[in-house]
Amino acid sequence: MIELRRDSLVFTFPEIHQRAKLCIDFQRTLRIPDDSRDYPLPPGLGRFPLRHVDDFAAAVPARWIEHGGVMLPMYQSEALWLNFYSEHLLDHYAQYPFAVKVAAGKIDALTGEQWKNGLHGVPQDYLVVPEQPWLDGFCAEKGIIRQFVAMPLGAGYTAEEQISGTAEHGGLQIVVYPMKRSVFERRFPKRRRPAPSDDSLMESPMTACLAMDVGLAPGGRMRQEIYEDPFDFEDWERGAFGRCFVHIANSLVWRAVTGEAAPTVMPTAREYSEAGMPWFDYYNEGAEPRRVVKLGKGRSKDQVREGRF
Repeated sequence: MIELRRDSLVFTFPEIHQRAKLCIDFQRTLRIPDDSRDYPLPPGLGRFPLRHVDDFAAAVPARWIEHGGVMLPMYQSEALWLNFYSEHLLDHYAQYPFAVKVAAGKIDALTGEQWKNGLHGVPQDYLVVPEQPWLDGFCAEKGIIRQFVAMPLGAGYTAEEQISGTAEHGGLQIVVYPMKRSVFERRFPKRRRPAPSDDSLMESPMTACLAMDVGLAPGGRMRQEIYEDPFDFEDWERGAFGRCFVHIANSLVWRAVTGEAAPTVMPTAREYSEAGMPWFDYYNEGAEPRRVVKLGKGRSKDQVREGRF
């Protein structure tokens, strides 16, 4: 099951293990220059807000309803990164492991290839949590990624358009697979004595757990490792998975659809200066009339609907 809690996606697999829970949120960040230099990771500036697509069914494209999932607002040329946290099981001294596939516009962020259903080990088209705590962009080469940057779908900039030649999907696609329970208990057996109570074992705060479409384009180069799977490929429960389509609306459309201004603002020149990065003159999206339509039936308050993928 997938739920939306405090602007985080929470994937749970009680049929596998009662504590098999993965949280994912989407962090605002500074856009790094696209100048062929390799930069360190920029700071996180807080979570993007998430909303159920079904709550605004009358105002979003029909294909968004078909895909289900959630939506978030981004300014054109704004950047984001994905933050992952799996729940720590104190009696096992371990966080529950997950294999996570991430795509932008149905382009696999790790392989750069068009989307393929299922999990694949050669080449590895998934990352492993908790070994991989975050993902900032498309894998370009070993140790280097190109930052996720929002661009309007149909303008020719997104990875989807550059690789597939079409502007059909946009947004982000995420699929999560848990480790088999038998494998988890074998690899991380229970300990007789309770784990030490130190800060490293504290629960993450996350566990309190004018085109309409925006896609993600490859931006500047950043140093980030994509870690190889430390487990066996057969350790993953490939028959149990949760998947979510994350739609991206520019801030202008966000206001038209939800009736509220995007709760985030563009980073300021001061924030860029404090981070030691050049300032960018961003696109100004203006304003839109206020419009609010809330719908959505057949699910609990927090539950995220999985539509056609």
